[in-house]
Amino acid sequence: MKNKQTKLLHQSNRYLSLSILLIVSIWSVIFYFSMLDEIYDSIDDGLDNYKLLILQKAEIDSTVLHKNDFDESNYAIIEITKTRALATHDIHKDTLLYMQFEDDLEPVRLLTTAFQLKDHYYQLKVISSMVEEDDLIADLFWSIVFLYIALVSSIIWINNIVLKKLWQPFYKILTQLKHFRLDRARPLTPIPTQTTEFNELKDTADALVQHTLETYHHQKQFTENASHELQTPLAIVTTKLELLLERGDLKEGNADHIAQVLQIIERLTRLNKSLLLLAKIENKQFYAHETVDFHAIALQCIQDLEDIANFKEVQINLSISEELTVEMDATLANILLTNLIKNAIFHNHPGGKVELQLSNNSLRISNTGSEKALNTDKIFNRFHKESDAHSNTGLGLALVKAICQLYHYPVNYHYEGHQHIFEVKCKK
Repeated sequence: MKNKQTKLLHQSNRYLSLSILLIVSIWSVIFYFSMLDEIYDSIDDGLDNYKLLILQKAEIDSTVLHKNDFDESNYAIIEITKTRALATHDIHKDTLLYMQFEDDLEPVRLLTTAFQLKDHYYQLKVISSMVEEDDLIADLFWSIVFLYIALVSSIIWINNIVLKKLWQPFYKILTQLKHFRLDRARPLTPIPTQTTEFNELKDTADALVQHTLETYHHQKQFTENASHELQTPLAIVTTKLELLLERGDLKEGNADHIAQVLQIIERLTRLNKSLLLLAKIENKQFYAHETVDFHAIALQCIQDLEDIANFKEVQINLSISEELTVEMDATLANILLTNLIKNAIFHNHPGGKVELQLSNNSLRISNTGSEKALNTDKIFNRFHKESDAHSNTGLGLALVKAICQLYHYPVNYHYEGHQHIFEVKCKK
């Protein structure tokens, strides 16, 4: 299965968003406890100061000592024993106190201490209202959410405006490489940029393109030279041997040997042509793109191969559900269909059939033949042969595969109901 791909900009936004979410979450927890600690310190300082004020007032106003509850004030005083007073230390803690206005228990900060006035000992409790933790957490949570949304929105905006502009040289280089074609070879145009990495990328791309062009021209030159230099001597040898056969002074058995040599040379000629054609296809030396009607090509191929089919006693049937037209080189379309039909004829048996079916996006060729499936891992390999026929070069299906790969047409084989089936999906 093909991995799902995303743009670099989107990946950057996603990773930054996740990173900020993690950072903000950790920061908010630390901030919450720091803020809570600061709030407690501030309230406790206020309680301590309020305690001093109450003690000072108690020294000059004895009525303060009779304030035993929190009805209309924030403190309460009760008399205790000396032992209990000496054992009491200043204690700050959270507790709940009923608030008449709220008609509910509300959190307060409570300071519990003890003091001596003349010969009596007293316990003093001072309270101060504080923020409810659940309210504080809720407020902090929504503040963090709004902060996170603002940060992510800002980052996305910066990425789409600022970083997109910064990455323009990269996208220009990428566009040039996408549109680069060996058959219309042009050097990459200069891209002005002050970014070191993009300049290095451009230099590397220029070097790679130049090396590719040189390799392509060398292969093209070799193919053209081989096509000329190999075909000529083979033609000369064939002609001379045919002249020898026409002479009547050959010794007995020599004519058979010469005929065998001619067959070998003929096979060598076909092998040479097929290999050169394969090299041209793989080097993308076929430039023509025209509208090809496979119906017309199929009729022509059937007519051209009719004699071979009759000799092999094989019947060819053509059925068309919809017209199949594609944009490709007409010569390669003819080679593609011819090789598939020839393969179906040669690997058939007397009285067998070849069925050619055309639809709007595919061509399908099925044939009778051997009673077992072919090796799907090898049938499209060069020089792979399912039979021992000496006339077979083993390149027919390799050419089919190369043409399909050139135009990105999926080709597959399967065996079904005693039929060998090849199918090419032609994307329009």
